Amino acid sequence: MKPLLHLVSVIYLVSVFLGIHGPVVYGRLLLVKDKPDPKNAAATARWLVSQNSWGVLNTISGELGGAPFGNVVSFSDGEPGKGSGIPYFYLTTLDPTARNALKDQRASLTISEHPIGTCGKVDPENPTCAKITLTGKLKIANGGPNEQEIARKALFSKHPEMKDWPKGHNFEFFKLDIEDIFLIDWFGGPKPLTVDQYLQAKLTEHAFIL
Repeated sequence: MKPLLHLVSVIYLVSVFLGIHGPVVYGRLLLVKDKPDPKNAAATARWLVSQNSWGVLNTISGELGGAPFGNVVSFSDGEPGKGSGIPYFYLTTLDPTARNALKDQRASLTISEHPIGTCGKVDPENPTCAKITLTGKLKIANGGPNEQEIARKALFSKHPEMKDWPKGHNFEFFKLDIEDIFLIDWFGGPKPLTVDQYLQAKLTEHAFIL
């Protein structure tokens, strides 16, 4: 792992000095996990969640008469190399998503492989470009004595600028308590996958600096 980190660090620094790397606002160490075999549904699902940093979070809108409301949100399932598979969010009630969840916890998070950059030239709707919808309850992350700290580390390690978001906006840590998983990663329809299978999956990791 250390030689790989050193090599990537050197490449990164050289690219900056040569001017071929864009401006950097926040740098962080990420652990890139090998894309699992499509036959391994649990590993693929965990890979999608760990490698993505944003998705579409859908809630039930009382303001729209109970219609579904989808919103692009940032999320994280853990610090690099410590992903749990449970998505955490940093939300404010100034935004409809948090307001909706406080009145009706039913929610779903949809994530695509396409932003990761491993789908090639195929359309995002192509079955070989994996996608997942996690359905459950969107709750304030206070299920245990350390959960707020777990959520904070998970989100701030992946989204450093969150630390500087306005305190007066009353952001709170939320989590999706998963009850159902819909995964498509190949032809043949959705893959059968239980929440326990998903949470127990393991992934292979490689490190690089972004």
